Amino acid sequence: MPPTDAELATKALDEEAAYRFPSFSANDAVTLGLSLRKRFRASSRHQRLGRGLVISIQTIVGHTMFSCTVGDLGTTVGDVSLDSWASLDGMISVVRRTGHSSFYVEKGMGAMGKTPKQLGLPSDLRIHGGAFPIYLQNALCCPIAVVACYSGSSTDDHHMVVTSVRDYLRKMA
Repeated sequence: MPPTDAELATKALDEEAAYRFPSFSANDAVTLGLSLRKRFRASSRHQRLGRGLVISIQTIVGHTMFSCTVGDLGTTVGDVSLDSWASLDGMISVVRRTGHSSFYVEKGMGAMGKTPKQLGLPSDLRIHGGAFPIYLQNALCCPIAVVACYSGSSTDDHHMVVTSVRDYLRKMA
């Protein structure tokens, strides 16, 4: 039996609490971004299915620290388009607005049976997994950055970001 939205939301919240950075610099953003790119390029979604991906790591106020595309823009193979970037921006806005991962917000809404409109969320938000807050261990009030990727699969995008963050933190330790 697959996990419920409530169970997935709880797990996403636990991941946010567990994966906090001791510090986060521009070099960390580039290394984490390249790790995400490499992980996706090795995935079956890219290798076998030819899927594409867009990645962005931004400060919470919107300064881009890392950004790239995996796949070709505007071709039928790769599934990368201007809409991919618009979706990614909408997911990052979810993190900025709520301080939580877009996957947590998506699954939390599903567990409550609510729509974004019912919760008073603006229409420019993209409630779709793949954007994750970067919190510092000693500054719990709000995230300092957002790491996000979009390939069209909410669950896969969330897991790829969380796994990359987890592995990067382990290497830092």
